[in-house]
Amino acid sequence: MTKAIKVIGIGEQGKASLLPVYLNWIEECELLVGGERHLAFFPDFQGEKLPIKGGLSKVIERIQELGKETVVLASGDPLFFGIGSYLAKKMPVEIYPVLSSIQEAFARIQESWQDCTFISVHGRSMKGLAQKMDGNDKVCLLTDAINSPKEIARYLLSFGMNEYKAFVGEALGGSTEKTAWMKLEEMADYEADPLNVVILKRKEAGPTWTLGIHDHEFYQRKPDKGLLTKKEIRVLSLSLLQLTRTSTVWDIGTCTGSMAIEAARISRDGAVFAIEKNEADLENCLKNSKKFRTDITAIQGKAPERLEEFPDPDAIFIGGTGGNMKELLQVCCSRLKQDGRIVLNAVTIETLSEALQTFKELGFQTTVTQANIARSKPILHMNRFESLNPIYMICAHKGENTE
Repeated sequence: MTKAIKVIGIGEQGKASLLPVYLNWIEECELLVGGERHLAFFPDFQGEKLPIKGGLSKVIERIQELGKETVVLASGDPLFFGIGSYLAKKMPVEIYPVLSSIQEAFARIQESWQDCTFISVHGRSMKGLAQKMDGNDKVCLLTDAINSPKEIARYLLSFGMNEYKAFVGEALGGSTEKTAWMKLEEMADYEADPLNVVILKRKEAGPTWTLGIHDHEFYQRKPDKGLLTKKEIRVLSLSLLQLTRTSTVWDIGTCTGSMAIEAARISRDGAVFAIEKNEADLENCLKNSKKFRTDITAIQGKAPERLEEFPDPDAIFIGGTGGNMKELLQVCCSRLKQDGRIVLNAVTIETLSEALQTFKELGFQTTVTQANIARSKPILHMNRFESLNPIYMICAHKGENTE
């Protein structure tokens, strides 16, 4: 089929939301494609109807197989978290948007929306939502029956994000339209219409953290607080990892989770996966994750066990090898994505030597940074410097020099 199919946006008013020319195209086409709710707006359509169920790939195959004059119905603007862009990559299309539920929602609250952060949890997991929206003044969420306003509120409250108030717009533009502002605590028990949009506005300042969170802010195992990647080393290690906003990161031997948490705040649209063998440390890691609003995946285990549960990473931080250096590095090197980096921090010369030799055997180039950090400490009415343990930071990269 070479003729472009028409992708037409439709609102909750059904036919009333469409221009006359759009209605003519629908009436004259041979094949009408859309969700069952959208197709129901046209009970008298004389051609063939094709409901969108399951994967879009099968629907596209069917459209191409039939080769008929086709119109596809989509909600609002087909290019805004809709099927328009997907269809455009697969076949020739012409796209005709109408007023979307997003525009309707902002019209109801009489606010601009060019300064809003838009996030869809429609048909997607809420995993990572905390770090994606934290710090934004205005956030709009596209929901679904599972990720409903109620579940969104409960999720955000679990991360202490109660500085937001919520607007819920239900069936916007339709005969059963309903709108309301509410506190998150109220929304946590609210049963909304499945067709809804949620806008979150920050009503007061929330907590903020910059790169290099102070060590004392993390929950740590007591009395031995040394099992934490210190702030200065953490910042240097993160710089060596060269994370982007969409990086997938592994943190092996996460302990308190300080590296995983800082990585998640950088890679807000990516994902962070952490593993820790000690149950008490993992518990602190999870508490820190909630405190610092980073929805990471943290599991208990001794790497390389359970690493097969993680997706392939763009970057790996190794804070401890658990005495299983070669097997661990073999797994990490084999799973690392093209152009990814591994940073391994060592405190002993023996660990440094073994790591360098293993990386060499695996065909990885390495550079080593030795960090000797000292912090000022009061003594009587004066100050002196107190040294932290020296750290060897090994950065490994396949086939190329890391400098």
